[in-house]
Amino acid sequence: MGTEMKMMSRRGLLRAFAATAVAAAPVSANAFGILRGAGDFRKLRMHNGRTGETLDMIYWIDGDYIRPAIEEISFFMRDWRRNEVRAIDPRAIDIMAATHNLLDTNEPYTLLSGYRAPETNAMLRNRSSGVARNSLHMLGEAADLRLSSRSVSQIARAAESCNAGGVGRYSRSNFVHMDCGDVRHWGG
Repeated sequence: MGTEMKMMSRRGLLRAFAATAVAAAPVSANAFGILRGAGDFRKLRMHNGRTGETLDMIYWIDGDYIRPAIEEISFFMRDWRRNEVRAIDPRAIDIMAATHNLLDTNEPYTLLSGYRAPETNAMLRNRSSGVARNSLHMLGEAADLRLSSRSVSQIARAAESCNAGGVGRYSRSNFVHMDCGDVRHWGG
């Protein structure tokens, strides 16, 4: 399952990025020449209402992750309650970016939860039955996100089409959980 699942997940992500690259291509006779010269990149845009911070970051260019960009994304997605940082898994970042590209919006995600320290996760678990004991948030492998311009259903369908991790729909709370764990879907 491991190798096959990783290959399928990688293919799903590559399809999502390829589809959005075609959709974003300028309409002109030399569009392919313009894209070829520009290089291939991945970008993430988010806002954190808890900290007031905004992120608009290219984190991958021509097949390589940019370490300082990944570090900045990890800091942005820190556990704000404890001011603790954990490296965010690049696979989770890829899923968030690919989903955002498929949604065809310039609006940044609103980040509700990224990394969670075990103490924060336990506190949230005491308040809500919807918080997993072994949450992937504690490993830097998950994020809870929303877009005001898209419904929970639209965001979740885009994330699910990447076929590259877990997607949870939390319609009552108006957010979508995305992670780079096993492919699975839940919620309503």
